[in-house]
Amino acid sequence: MSSEQSIPGEPAILTTTVGSYPVPDWLASLPSEQAVVDATRVIFDTQRQAGIDLPTDGELYRFDINHPDTNGMIDYFVKKLGGATPQVSRSDSEAYTKKSEMGFRAKPAAIVNSALTEGGLNLLDDCVRAKNVAGGPFKFTVTSPYMLARTLLDNHYGDLESLTLAIADLLADQVRGLPTACLQVDEANIPGSPEHAPLAGEAINRVLDAFDGPGAVHFCFGNYGGQTIQAGKWKPLLEFLNGLHADHLVLELAHRPEDDLAALAEIDPNIGIGLGAVDIKVNHVETADEIAASIEKAEKKLGAGRVKYVHPDCGFWMLKRSVADRKIAALAKGRDIYLG
Repeated sequence: MSSEQSIPGEPAILTTTVGSYPVPDWLASLPSEQAVVDATRVIFDTQRQAGIDLPTDGELYRFDINHPDTNGMIDYFVKKLGGATPQVSRSDSEAYTKKSEMGFRAKPAAIVNSALTEGGLNLLDDCVRAKNVAGGPFKFTVTSPYMLARTLLDNHYGDLESLTLAIADLLADQVRGLPTACLQVDEANIPGSPEHAPLAGEAINRVLDAFDGPGAVHFCFGNYGGQTIQAGKWKPLLEFLNGLHADHLVLELAHRPEDDLAALAEIDPNIGIGLGAVDIKVNHVETADEIAASIEKAEKKLGAGRVKYVHPDCGFWMLKRSVADRKIAALAKGRDIYLG
């Protein structure tokens, strides 16, 4: 990997964002390929000027104005796959509603009717677009195979494991050779379904292993229109987290109970911990001192030097730019205060 796309070696705690950023009004009003490029450049520059060491591209090209309750981390992927169709019949909807764990979603993202292929999915083009305007190292994100599988109605594979691993192999092919400093896999379903942790872990590792560089895994408890959609805690997932082939974890913690942080002391010391210190489900803008205090509390519980990244709990897509911009500025200032 070129030095242009290497994670910065300092400071000791890096600032990063999780993925999505608010879509500029002018992009939503008049979308075009050039507008996406220009907006991506703006989002990168906004993050770098605020002090974000490892920014993301904002995932602006994944936003679907017809599905505003989510930023496209599901639909963008599955609607491009061959072997699946986004056309959902009444019987499809009725069959999907019987999957009680997906009750927050009214209908499946797509119906799988035959063996999946990459179809029109082209993550290399997406990543190159970002690299060309990134202005330095950046992180590229993909949705977890397990999370994608859970949103589909499967009429072909016959079981969740076969479907999940088929998606994992497709994504593994997609991430090979991506020109990015870090690949992040996003998973928001497994915290509420720890019984599926072995399957999710195998699928995520297939994707991480295919990328020639450091990988991260982001876990949260859901952010669907600002709602938490998964119940659960970190402690039941410790074995799963320690089995991931990840350089670091990106964890929702600002919006979580105190005992969740303490449980993470058992994370393998070879895996860096990313601390969620900005709550993206509220408009309140944290102060720099609040961010510094969150880092201090985390390191007291986890041990000095265990926190490698500080970031928002999740993506910013649902907030206004004026709020998101101030939150990341506070994030970077708070990190600087803590490090002195």
